[in-house]
Amino acid sequence: MKKAKAPKAAKSKTLLQKLAETPEKLFSGAFRQQYGALCFRYVPDGSGFELLVVTSRDSGRWIIPKGWPMKGKKPFEAAAIEALQEAGISGKIRKKPVGCYTYLKLLDDGDVAPCIVDVFQIEATTFAEKFKEKGERTIAWVSPDEAARRVREIELKSLLIEFKPR
Repeated sequence: MKKAKAPKAAKSKTLLQKLAETPEKLFSGAFRQQYGALCFRYVPDGSGFELLVVTSRDSGRWIIPKGWPMKGKKPFEAAAIEALQEAGISGKIRKKPVGCYTYLKLLDDGDVAPCIVDVFQIEATTFAEKFKEKGERTIAWVSPDEAARRVREIELKSLLIEFKPR
């Protein structure tokens, strides 16, 4: 005699499934702009450098500090502010992006928005004890390979692996 299968719990939809319900968003040029900070520091023994990764506040996945454009701020300035707010990091920032990547952002209203993130290099020189989002995120300094393993976005993985401080 066959056992009756228990009903499966309803799964919440993935970001990709939500976006698939409204494909016009992907093809309407409606990508939202964000600015990210690729923070690095040289290892004291001179053997190379480490990259900063932080967890997102909502899902806890590994990312780099990033955020929306800020009124009156240039893109590289917005990236620097995000690094300070999210990880307490400040330092020497390049004014031109070192690359970009795309991802799907789950918005507060449950909607999904495709985003493009221009990424700016910051050589970390100052590490604040207190900063805006302290305790809301986990912060880790890791090798480029480890940073790439931790993040989900394929384009960001490539950016982290190929990164060379300038």
